[in-house]
Amino acid sequence: MQFLNKYARKYWKPFCLAVAFLTIEAICDLLQPTIMSRMIDVGVAESRIDYVLSMGAVMLLVTAVGAVGATGRNIIASRVSQKFGTELRSDLFRKIQTLGFRNIDKFERASLITRLTNDVTQVQNFVNGMMRIFVKAPLLCVGSLIMAARLNAELSVVLAVVVPVVVLLVALNMKLGFPRFIRVQQALDKVNSVIREYLSGVRVVKAFNRFDFETEKFNRANADYQGRSIHVMRTMSVFNPAIMLTVNFGIVAVIWLGGIGVSGGRMQVGHIIAFINYMTQILFSLMTISMVFNMFVRARASAVRIGEVFGEQNDETWTVDKLPKAEGTGGRIDFEDVTFAYDRESGSPVLKRITFTCMPGETVGIIGSTGSGKSSLVGLIPRFYDAVSGRVLVNGTDVRNIDPKALRETIAIVPQKSVLFTGSIRENIRWGNENATEEEIVQAATLAQAHEFISRLPEGYDTVLGQHGVNLSGGQKQRVSIARALVRKPAILILDDCTSAVDTATESKIKESLKLYVRGLTCLLIAQRITSVMDADKIVVLDEGEIVGIGKHEALLRECAVYREIYQSQVGKEMQPHVQAE
Repeated sequence: MQFLNKYARKYWKPFCLAVAFLTIEAICDLLQPTIMSRMIDVGVAESRIDYVLSMGAVMLLVTAVGAVGATGRNIIASRVSQKFGTELRSDLFRKIQTLGFRNIDKFERASLITRLTNDVTQVQNFVNGMMRIFVKAPLLCVGSLIMAARLNAELSVVLAVVVPVVVLLVALNMKLGFPRFIRVQQALDKVNSVIREYLSGVRVVKAFNRFDFETEKFNRANADYQGRSIHVMRTMSVFNPAIMLTVNFGIVAVIWLGGIGVSGGRMQVGHIIAFINYMTQILFSLMTISMVFNMFVRARASAVRIGEVFGEQNDETWTVDKLPKAEGTGGRIDFEDVTFAYDRESGSPVLKRITFTCMPGETVGIIGSTGSGKSSLVGLIPRFYDAVSGRVLVNGTDVRNIDPKALRETIAIVPQKSVLFTGSIRENIRWGNENATEEEIVQAATLAQAHEFISRLPEGYDTVLGQHGVNLSGGQKQRVSIARALVRKPAILILDDCTSAVDTATESKIKESLKLYVRGLTCLLIAQRITSVMDADKIVVLDEGEIVGIGKHEALLRECAVYREIYQSQVGKEMQPHVQAE
């Protein structure tokens, strides 16, 4: 939990100020029983009303000072804890953004959401509590012990028995609670994961009428969370009554011993009442300390989970801060004997011995069966992942030596699954280039064949999209995604099967528009439909992670069995003799 040191250094001054106010409040609380005992033993016992009134005035003054201290520590505690929580959440979010895909893949997405929300809140609440009651409880407890011992040494024997028993109960509480709260947070991760999965696939659930199945799956996760929560609360609930019972036994012992002492003339009634008040303060302090340890256990469990994210180190390093320019406006891409696996230790390679070159201004089609490694291949260019062996070069420089930010500024990607964000269509297109003018936005949308349908919308480019662009069709989302990439004006354009939801006529129009647009830049076109890559300058055929053919359409039909099989399955065998005859 080294990550907390930063916040400790930043907030230790206001924290100490809050503790100072809290100490004033605690001292005032500790003085009250002693003042009251003097009122009884002197004022009441001797019928001195003037003494009672003067001591009453002192009690009011002490109470007022304590109220000022309580107000001061409340204001500071609330302010510091809120700023701390906000900063921790922001730092954690930024940390997640700096991690590579390999690091992020170690965590479930729902778990990251829980760490950003629930876990940060647990730590924040603990920090707030420390400045409000958590420090006050030990002060009151220790102070009450000292004041009680000074008041009557004979009765202090009771404290010598009660306090060690309570300390033992608190320690046992902490030892049993920590692993159980870890399991509770893991169960909450599972609940969030099920909810997230359901919401992202709600259309499929409705289409297949799988409500009962999803409900049952959620109920299982929810019941597991409930069961673990009940188990930990049941375990924790034993300790508070045990502590209260122990202290109450102590109070009974004080009353019994005090009664004997008063009868024998060794003790005064005011001392007994004050001692009982101190015992009560000790009781509530120990109860608070027990609650503190419960919250500490939860906060510690959450802090460990947050620390796991902060502990992840992005292994991306680089020596070049700026991507060297290539000839022309495009970028040269070289794959040199590249092998890649998502799991470096035990995973089987997704790509094996990949070698080919994309020249500046060239359009390269990449085709292959599902799972052949097409998306994994292009994911190595912007350095989403690093190759296990071999090199990927952009403009003659190994991508592992280039600052990923500088590298990605020259690349635009239209992913296989269209991802749009809540906001207007204009804002989504401008994601590709935040400085894009209105003219550039319209031009990009026109090239992507999106301008026509956007113009028909009641609010045009100002139409607000729901989460993931839920109010657009699949084809419309893909066209907006293409426009977002085109407005970036990149040196390298990667189109990852981005027209799969677009009809053939619209796809042809997009291809015609792109022919003019991509002139001069390097374009990698991944497709399932062979018609999408037939007219590419070069076609790379992948099969089970290996290149089985490179060349133009006509040459591959003659020489590559895999390509010919794809062509026959999509276009038809009757075309084959005619093509070969040419």
